[in-house]
Amino acid sequence: MGIGLIVLIILAVVVAWVIMVYNGLIRLKNRVDEAWSDIDVQLKRRYNLIPNLINTVKGYAAHEKQLFENVTKARSQAMQAGTPGESEKAENMLTGALKSLFAVAENYPDLKANQNFLELQKELSDTENKIQASRRFYNGNVRDFNTKIQVFPNNVIAGVLKFTAREFFEAEEGEKEVPQVQF
Repeated sequence: MGIGLIVLIILAVVVAWVIMVYNGLIRLKNRVDEAWSDIDVQLKRRYNLIPNLINTVKGYAAHEKQLFENVTKARSQAMQAGTPGESEKAENMLTGALKSLFAVAENYPDLKANQNFLELQKELSDTENKIQASRRFYNGNVRDFNTKIQVFPNNVIAGVLKFTAREFFEAEEGEKEVPQVQF
């Protein structure tokens, strides 16, 4: 009876350990999902600001039709992106299009003084800062999750339960600084 009890205790410890590892993986997975949701909220806020910004600039720079189409197309592609990798690429394109929009705005002194335009710039700058903070929070959670599923012996349990590494959400080299929207 002594060996049976020892085997039962060892089995109970192993089952308890597997449950703890599984629960830890689920906690980290949920944190990653929550962090992605935070990024999504900020990106949607940004997407909602862009049409107002375009309409404000259109009144002053009506002949810049191609620029407005580029910003609108980049916004649409960013809104349709699904994975962090797709979002990263689309967001970098959108940031470049917005930089072009602000560069054009430099040529219109009346636009730079327009209160609505100034408020939109301020909102967009604030949103860009929040996106960066959300990216850092997301990437920190992805790092923790990926580390947890890659270290031994957790990687055995994670592999059996089909937990896979998540993608980081990073800016391209040239896009790492917040766009300057000050005039």
